[in-house]
Amino acid sequence: MEREGKKYEEYAYVLDFLPHGKPGVPRHPYGRGLVQLVGEAFFTLLEAVPHRNVDFTVRERIYIGKFGRTKIDHVLGRISYDDLTSTAKAELPGVIETIVRSQEKRFIDFFNTSQPITPRMHSMELIPGIGKKLMWQILEQREKEPFKSFEDLQRRVNLPDPARLIA
Repeated sequence: MEREGKKYEEYAYVLDFLPHGKPGVPRHPYGRGLVQLVGEAFFTLLEAVPHRNVDFTVRERIYIGKFGRTKIDHVLGRISYDDLTSTAKAELPGVIETIVRSQEKRFIDFFNTSQPITPRMHSMELIPGIGKKLMWQILEQREKEPFKSFEDLQRRVNLPDPARLIA
């Protein structure tokens, strides 16, 4: 969703549900607990207040858009990685991998269209595990034919699990 140049998350995945709020932090005036989320489109870390008597499961995909929210009353705002609970920090890599796998086309398009950042560095080199050698193999293979899936990329370039590398 976009409003006045700002982009908002429509869907998010639950990282942690704190039914009584954060320990050691004064209770919120809403008194309904706290949900820590990661956005599906922009990977934004968020905190939200749930509706009363609603339960969440970790890694559950929920709607957090502007209208028609069924489980979330309102989104409090963005948070930093340091503000996440230890449970949320532990769940984050797995949830990001789930998002990457569910949006495979978006990330395969990156491999098919990525460009150099500077004359000496390519944007693919920003992915941990991809150096100059793998980058050149990917560029050669995509010139022959664009990649169709993570499996195709893995088979043609001998790349370890691409979804895990991105996550």
